[in-house]
Amino acid sequence: MLGQMQNHPLLTSMLLEFAERHHGDGEIVSRRVEGDIHRYTYRDLARRSRQLAATLDKAGLQQGDRVATLAWNGYRHLELYFGVTGSGRVVHTLNPRLHPEQLVWIINHAEDAVLCFDMTFLPLIQAVHAKCPSVKTWVALCEADKLPADSGIPQLVSYEAWIGTSTDQYVWPKFDENSAAGLCYTSGTTGNPKGALYSHRSTVLHAYGGALPDALNLSARDSMMPVVPMFHVNAWGLPYVAALTGCKVVFPGPAMDGKSIYELMEAEGVSMAAGVPTIWQMLLGHVQGNKLKFSTLNRTVIGGSACPPAMIDTFREEFGVDVLHAWGMTETSPLGSVSTLKNKHLKQPREQQLAIRVKQGRAICGVDMRIVGDDGNEQPWDGKTFGDLQVRGPWIIESYFKGETPLVTDEHGHRWFPTGDVATIDADGYMQITDRSKDVIKSGGEWISSIDIENIAMAHPAIAMAACIGMPHPKWDERPIVAVVRKPGAEVTREELLAFYEGKTAKWQIPDDVVFVDAIPLGATGKMLKTRLRELLKDYKLPTA
Repeated sequence: MLGQMQNHPLLTSMLLEFAERHHGDGEIVSRRVEGDIHRYTYRDLARRSRQLAATLDKAGLQQGDRVATLAWNGYRHLELYFGVTGSGRVVHTLNPRLHPEQLVWIINHAEDAVLCFDMTFLPLIQAVHAKCPSVKTWVALCEADKLPADSGIPQLVSYEAWIGTSTDQYVWPKFDENSAAGLCYTSGTTGNPKGALYSHRSTVLHAYGGALPDALNLSARDSMMPVVPMFHVNAWGLPYVAALTGCKVVFPGPAMDGKSIYELMEAEGVSMAAGVPTIWQMLLGHVQGNKLKFSTLNRTVIGGSACPPAMIDTFREEFGVDVLHAWGMTETSPLGSVSTLKNKHLKQPREQQLAIRVKQGRAICGVDMRIVGDDGNEQPWDGKTFGDLQVRGPWIIESYFKGETPLVTDEHGHRWFPTGDVATIDADGYMQITDRSKDVIKSGGEWISSIDIENIAMAHPAIAMAACIGMPHPKWDERPIVAVVRKPGAEVTREELLAFYEGKTAKWQIPDDVVFVDAIPLGATGKMLKTRLRELLKDYKLPTA
């Protein structure tokens, strides 16, 4: 027997329609690339998103066609989130921090039909556009009079001119809620990047989960600043959570320094902000260095990499700001867990509470997690036994775009996604990452592939073998170094090898140092033993640290 309820598909346009109807005058504030502050409302967002959708219709884009973005956090990027997905196309966010050749590979793999970019990234677009044959329309996110006289990009159009003549009376189509809505690529830690293709259903359910009190706890009473980039797993889903709750949104745009973020927070009464630890280090440095306080900020979500306990303690004890330590990944949309206290923890001493807050937290309703041993059996939730972390749920990946299905099946027929992280889970369900099963380095919230770093070093004629590992860094969490073995009789200096990386990978992915060794430890099968290499270099200190 089926229930007798109305069947309305869960679509991103539903979130926007709700925000327009019930929070139409809610503010959306953006610091623009042009340098000024732009203000409008959810009602304006909905109107312009409909214009964009109508423009995509006129351009002949089909359902499921990909529209790429290369942009900062701002109102035009938000319109792309809703106008593209609401009309049945797929919004594909690109990370401008990637090397141009990596961008070219991703754009071609996704077969993007349109690419919209902020003018900040014009040089990057000029470097890649000729290698991206699937892109038929290049759109600069600016007014018509801001287009350069000769960009070198054929038929480049300004966003405002592009949507300006389209109707805002567009009616959002209804279609299967399992249709694709968003596409984000992993950082390609092993081989080429992989695409996570989110559905409307998964995106809407993720927004509901993210808004829960024990998750991000957003409401119409909040003024929320997503400092986490909109090209980083859909800004952790915050744009969609914002429409669902009707909260005020404050976009920092390209000004990501501590001073700019603080001043915008204070001016717009920001109560909740989200970002990676590196950003908050800069913010705290500015606030402490100038003996300032937060007048409205009461909580911040920190993810992307582990948050130092000292940062959590400083925010709470010195500034009265709660830190919500979160965990997730591209394949989980990304929210998987958030570390919030339970009722029984509220009367515990500060030290005991801090020990809970530093963990990656409890699963959000909709996400199930477990840890398994080498034999595949589930490990106990005792806070001590560690295992490979696996998750499942309605916003967890089933298979990669044009790729494999990574899931494993348990004895009950449940299908789990192996995260690649090693973790413990305590009796209260708090998960804590203890290690990474992949030799990948996380710097400033961004992944760096150790294999890519090694392959470039090995391409140098003087290098016989190379191994890349991450070293602790006070600002960036980790920075890569490369240990190398010279070929017999060959000579190469540290400076020469570091210079060899230039132009072959993004500048921030270039190792901080080169360590020359006689040999790199190998296992019985010939694989490099990086755990042993880390032991040998346990006393090593980064030159920049």
